[in-house]
Amino acid sequence: MKHRIIHILILLFSINGIAQEHAIRSVEQDKFDVYFDFNESKINVIEKEKILNWYIKNSNIEVSKIYGYCDWVGPNKYNDSLSVKRVKEVYNFLIKNNIVVYDNYEALGFGEDFQQSKKQSKNRKVTIFYNRKDEINSINSLEPIINGAKTDDKIVNETFSEKIMDAKKGDIIILKNIYFKNRSAKIVSESQNSLYELLCAMQNNPNLKIEIQGHICCQLVSDIEDISTLRAKAIFVYLVQNKIKRTRILYKGFGITKPIHPIPEKNPQEEEENRRVEILILEN
Repeated sequence: MKHRIIHILILLFSINGIAQEHAIRSVEQDKFDVYFDFNESKINVIEKEKILNWYIKNSNIEVSKIYGYCDWVGPNKYNDSLSVKRVKEVYNFLIKNNIVVYDNYEALGFGEDFQQSKKQSKNRKVTIFYNRKDEINSINSLEPIINGAKTDDKIVNETFSEKIMDAKKGDIIILKNIYFKNRSAKIVSESQNSLYELLCAMQNNPNLKIEIQGHICCQLVSDIEDISTLRAKAIFVYLVQNKIKRTRILYKGFGITKPIHPIPEKNPQEEEENRRVEILILEN
């Protein structure tokens, strides 16, 4: 009889353990996605705000898993490494902001080896899986607010490549984060990500033909040294050196003839916006 009672108690504990495990697994289905800029492992400012907004509304949670992902651009080995870096970046940000992460949390980097979305910006992400102690608050009802405005993933995360895909003949797209040495056409290293994204857009859209347009700022007289043309040509040379056909690319400098803001500019921001490189879509 004694042995039978012990057997029943063991069975009850086992059933209880299975039930608890099932409950935990169902809770762990809750998740939150953090999106990354093209070819970046650092969390941008807007995504940091989204994480903090999410946690403010869900402070009674514990993170159990962090999974990293990449788009399919670039070598597989590189993307594997990048996805792991993104996982570490998110983990460090959570810890820094006192968000509870299990000591034995599961960290995995999938690289590009997962079901990819057609929208590339949705593939550059880290997914945070978490348990909620309070089931009343649901993250699905949250709409993170940043500076009084609802966050729009399309606006926040849309990349140059995606703009190119949606562009029509005659559209002009600003190529951001392209920097040159002062009074020079020499491209500085901080521009590499933007150049690489332009290259990928050209590779992924074989019918695309463009005109690279250079603009300068801050001068009341014409572009005597023709810096704007030389800078546009420098980007042209970069593409040709990376095996993009010359017949798909034109380049032209406009000097100060097409400023966004009147010259002289009122502040450094207006100078920066006038000093730009644009892409005119000729065919797509």
